[in-house]
Amino acid sequence: MVVGAGSAGCALAGRLTERPGLRVLLLEAGPADLVAEVRDAASLAATRIGHPRNWAHPTTLRSGTHQPVPRGRGLGGSSAINGANWVRATPADADGWGVPDWTWDELLPHYIASESDELGGPMHGSAGPVPVRRPAGELLHPASGRFLDAATRLGHPAEPDKNAGAAPGAGLVPANAVDGVRVNAATAYLGGDRPGLTVRSAALVARVLLDGDRAIGVEMADGSTVEAGEVVLAAGAVGTPHLLLRSGVGPADDLRAAGIHVRHDLPGVGQGWSDHPVVFLPFADADPPAHPHAPGSQAALNLDAGADPAGDVEVLLFVRPFVEGGDLHLMCALQQPDSRGSITLDAAGRPRIEYRYLRTEHDRRRLRHAIRTAAELLRAGVGARTAPGGDVLGNDRTLDGWIAAHLTTSVHLCGSAAMGPVVDAELRVRGMQGLRVADTSILPTVPRRGPSATAVAIGEKAAHLVGALRDPSAAPTLAR
Repeated sequence: MVVGAGSAGCALAGRLTERPGLRVLLLEAGPADLVAEVRDAASLAATRIGHPRNWAHPTTLRSGTHQPVPRGRGLGGSSAINGANWVRATPADADGWGVPDWTWDELLPHYIASESDELGGPMHGSAGPVPVRRPAGELLHPASGRFLDAATRLGHPAEPDKNAGAAPGAGLVPANAVDGVRVNAATAYLGGDRPGLTVRSAALVARVLLDGDRAIGVEMADGSTVEAGEVVLAAGAVGTPHLLLRSGVGPADDLRAAGIHVRHDLPGVGQGWSDHPVVFLPFADADPPAHPHAPGSQAALNLDAGADPAGDVEVLLFVRPFVEGGDLHLMCALQQPDSRGSITLDAAGRPRIEYRYLRTEHDRRRLRHAIRTAAELLRAGVGARTAPGGDVLGNDRTLDGWIAAHLTTSVHLCGSAAMGPVVDAELRVRGMQGLRVADTSILPTVPRRGPSATAVAIGEKAAHLVGALRDPSAAPTLAR
């Protein structure tokens, strides 16, 4: 049983059911329909509050800053509503996790297996289910060319292939979109004849059923139960720790405070995760509207802390205005934050999500650096900055105030059920039997690039781990 049909869950279920005799039940809480904004790679409409394909969890980004955060709801999960950027983690990320069998070299084959990249070459897949494209010709917005030219004039190195594991720099952003259509994980992995796969949408899981230290299935929100020989939680970096906590698996004191019976004291659940804090720098642009088949963001400058003490930041170009006729934006993000968040349960059993962004001067200094770098790019020819003014950019304390008023998140939450404290290298929940996790909650720290491609690679790798160790004759059974 796989709980959650997001990026990793779809890849896992799809790959497992390519194997004769293996039966998989995939449970998804959201709908199965493909509404227009799920298909349109240029649309972020499904991330708006109130959209039926978006969970919109209430969060606290930092003290006094509250914001609903979108997470994909429905087949494809967040891969169905995100910006369709397809970038891998860097070698420094994977090697820095320090987890056996999860180094860059060991993860690379799973990236390659997932993709069909037009770039070709030994670093890229040619037969995977996810098409990977880079903008060119009429799909390349004029601001993208100006962005790359400006980065060169400012002395930043080029990074022509963002997925090659090379030194960071400025380059175009690969996209999992073809002719303006977002290819989400469900579209990529769940098609074709799969007699071993059963998909149930609108199937909200309430908790994992436990018999001692063994998972034996799940209880649904309507009170019915579904039994299985093995349960894999792939509900996302919010949904997975939430389910573990609801099931009595997590920090004992937090569970007792929420009135949950402690089934297994596992302190790392929901604790110590990371995400990318972000602010958007607007700029005026007189170019014609982007081609309707162009991805939503097309170029990025990544700075490495090894080359720049204020590095591990990213400036990402958005060529779609947030409102029709409005400004374009440079997204300024801190990619390796010191700050760590927590997910606990509120009195109603819902996830209480606290990011705790920018708690260190190191984090604040690097985000200032990202914004000032973006302002330099604008001055070098990208476009005319509309905010903040020079008086703000020139004063640390004033800029910190502007950041506080404009702070948001990349929605790249990772590490809420991390390898090490919560799961082992084979994704088994520590101290439990028959229970695994396979989504970005397992990553010890958020990658320096967006985690969408990595989420799919996790599903690919999980299929090897689960398929090799699971008895193919064991099948999920429905029970009252």
